[in-house]
Amino acid sequence: MADVRITRLAQLITEYSVSIREGDEVVIRAGIEALPLIRELVREIVSRGAYPHMLIQDSAAEEIFYRYARENVLKNLSPLDKFIMENVDAMISIISDSHSKPLINVNPERLKIRQAARAELNEIFMRRQASGELRWNVTLYPTNALAQEAGMGPIEYEEYVFKACMVDRDNSIDSWKEQARKQEEIVKLLSKIDELKITSDEIDLVLKVGGRKWINDDGHHNMPAGEVFSAPIEDSAEGYVKFDYPSVWRGFEVEGVKLKFRRGEVVETYAEKGEEKLRKMLETDDGARRIGEIAFGLNYNITRATKEILLDEKMGGTMHLALGAAYPETGGKNKSAIHWDFIMDLRRGKVYGDGELIYENGEFLL
Repeated sequence: MADVRITRLAQLITEYSVSIREGDEVVIRAGIEALPLIRELVREIVSRGAYPHMLIQDSAAEEIFYRYARENVLKNLSPLDKFIMENVDAMISIISDSHSKPLINVNPERLKIRQAARAELNEIFMRRQASGELRWNVTLYPTNALAQEAGMGPIEYEEYVFKACMVDRDNSIDSWKEQARKQEEIVKLLSKIDELKITSDEIDLVLKVGGRKWINDDGHHNMPAGEVFSAPIEDSAEGYVKFDYPSVWRGFEVEGVKLKFRRGEVVETYAEKGEEKLRKMLETDDGARRIGEIAFGLNYNITRATKEILLDEKMGGTMHLALGAAYPETGGKNKSAIHWDFIMDLRRGKVYGDGELIYENGEFLL
């Protein structure tokens, strides 16, 4: 019998997050360690008259691909991948790594080539999800590798993840509806603002957001969710920022990242760890050096960094910026093959909207 929390998570995703309908073609992408959740998802999907398709991933196989693939293979965009992205009705991705950094020693140039080759898939995804054609959700299944990366024991991490998803309670769907209501009030506040100024000990950054749409991430696309996000005007970022938490992307980690912006573009970079890889990824394309997303973390069940961005970017009292692709539904125009999130702790910071203090010490002043 499945853990009741896993059953609740499958029900939450299929009923609330992606609203599976009869006849839907549903892709589930996951590592093999997520089989308990995959099985519960399949049960829920077929019970609703829809069709599940499982794409099983493996950390070691991913490393093998990047180590041994010829350059023409790295550059190839499979027509099968394109067909799936153009035709699937719903996509559920489960972060469930058996190794947290399988690509840690892969040449970043190879990652850059592959990301550029798959840029068309990213554009199709962005277009279809913005139009509502594609319903999608990214969730997380607690594995030992993720627990170790977070500095937690397996049971401790499992409890942490399920609490963040609010499936440790009977009424998880009602809980997410209440979270959505609270976040909508913040969306209304931010939608009236043209200029944001973020300040703390090592942050002095100004961004323009007037005319852009703020999105309420209330559990339909991410689980756990708990953020509101938008896209700044592409040439508006001015100032500097230091990010407080490590960021792991495509299997490698950077830490102590400092960025300086001028006319919206990164003009100076520094990282205490992983600086060369950071610079290499920012050379992917023209859009990689501009901000595609600005967001506030509002899930106060998430209280500490785990080196898993799906959790960390939602942490209550934080804010994050993503370099690279903007989500079209925000009105953002920046295009890139990357979308890389970096998190700053604002529990000692302030945010001003058009000169008025709207956020202090990790909370909005509603």
